[in-house]
Amino acid sequence: MAHHTKEKGDLGVLKAQLDLFEQGYLVMIPLTEHAPFDLVAYREGKFLRVQVKYKSVDHTGGITVHFRSSWADKEGTHTRFVDKDEIDLYCIYCPDTDMCYYLDPKKYNRSVTLRVEAPKNNQSQNVKSAADFRRVP
Repeated sequence: MAHHTKEKGDLGVLKAQLDLFEQGYLVMIPLTEHAPFDLVAYREGKFLRVQVKYKSVDHTGGITVHFRSSWADKEGTHTRFVDKDEIDLYCIYCPDTDMCYYLDPKKYNRSVTLRVEAPKNNQSQNVKSAADFRRVP
């Protein structure tokens, strides 16, 4: 079933809420759409600001997340890099695996690729298996 971009984002946020709850977090939703994060997760006295992304597996078998946002208006297309001081955790919901993957954006530069399938060239160095990112770090 095809999803509109907004519906994809909403589905990702719902899946993240359920997955975080199942990991023992209380989940809070900001009262504004203008916050730099989609959710706040709370457990054992610690709050995490969570940005959720809906990303499909690409033709190489990976899920690539770019730490930027893009939008278009009458002035053209714009890109802004994420302020990593405003986000503690990225949650990537992948509809192809129906799973959420978690990472700390401060550990990566401008993007990161999580591998769902092994690389065709059998490379193993610097390969990040998506399976290793299933739990909140």
